[in-house]
Amino acid sequence: MVAEKESYRLFEHIGDVDISEQDIWDYEPEVLHKLLIDHTMSARARSEANDPSKCVNIFWATSDYEAQRKGKAKDGFRYDDQIMPEKIIGVNGRVIMPRVLKDKQLQVDRTKDKAEVFTPSWVCNAQNNLIDEAWFGRKDVFNREITNEDGTHTWAPTKGKIKFPKNDDQKTWKKYVTENRLEVTCGEAPYLVSRYDTTTGEPIPLRNRVGLLDRKLRVVSENTENSGEWLEWARKALMHTYGYEWQGDNLLLAREALLYTFIEYFKDKFPEETLKKPSIIGIARIISWNIWQMDGIKMVVPNSCEKQFETNLFGESTKMECAACKNGESFGHIGVRCLIRDWGKTKKPEGYKFKKGEDSQSQPWQKTEFQSLLFDRNRTENEEDD
Repeated sequence: MVAEKESYRLFEHIGDVDISEQDIWDYEPEVLHKLLIDHTMSARARSEANDPSKCVNIFWATSDYEAQRKGKAKDGFRYDDQIMPEKIIGVNGRVIMPRVLKDKQLQVDRTKDKAEVFTPSWVCNAQNNLIDEAWFGRKDVFNREITNEDGTHTWAPTKGKIKFPKNDDQKTWKKYVTENRLEVTCGEAPYLVSRYDTTTGEPIPLRNRVGLLDRKLRVVSENTENSGEWLEWARKALMHTYGYEWQGDNLLLAREALLYTFIEYFKDKFPEETLKKPSIIGIARIISWNIWQMDGIKMVVPNSCEKQFETNLFGESTKMECAACKNGESFGHIGVRCLIRDWGKTKKPEGYKFKKGEDSQSQPWQKTEFQSLLFDRNRTENEEDD
């Protein structure tokens, strides 16, 4: 048996703002494959082919990368192309980078064309603090906001262990970790994880981070003793942290940011222990389900309404018209409705019948349409605290 390497660039450069897909690939190709998968389109492909091995990746959903290929082959970089590993590693390494490191004109163009505007970390912090103030029933739980004399803003993290309300079994640290949190149109996910300020590119030390997942992982680290227990609750924290994004490059950056954040908190808590590959692969899988590609207005895969066809009795295919798109409505779109996982459904429902192409070992009954889950007001949570 070949011993696992103890040193990888992924861990050596874990604090870098610009995450290297090559480092992820060199560590374990399966991790990058997991970060690139589109589970909604994969489920559709598996059903059509009746083959559980079919896999579809997220797609670029922007023409920026095709435009940048001046004098080079554009195949694989066009708007509708899937993001494949070979297009972002090797000679194509560093093709994808955080917005703050992109060419200034490209930043301006994306703001004009895609309304891509990123939020300063102090604003993310202030808004996340309001969520926690409502949950805890008090202010300044994780940090204290500061306005400097020059009008700039910052914050100071609270010292010591986060205190939870006494004699309230609905306000325990475990309940906090398993509270669902969602960042809409998440971009690089600054509200979920704050590895760096997305407007300045300045890295943020672990202790000062303010993202919703950062807060959960801080709580996990403060309330667990051994790595096994930490990993169990870190997984639950990630299972209850969601976000969606239109553009494929931002989506990959968000997924990577959550993965690296998980690794950073583990290394901070257990500096002498080695985080095993199966754990990282498993976390990458959770992240790829919870951070997904979607048109947030229509709640379908971006542009999928334009790609629906119907076949008549003579085998002739005709493009379908989406009445909701035509009328500018938010509901009733014919595009591919996005799937997410309801991780709390751990037991197979009685009478469940597997659909074409489903992997019977992957708990497919957890799959649910985001639209259905969002508007199911009567859904009950059946996940145990421990």
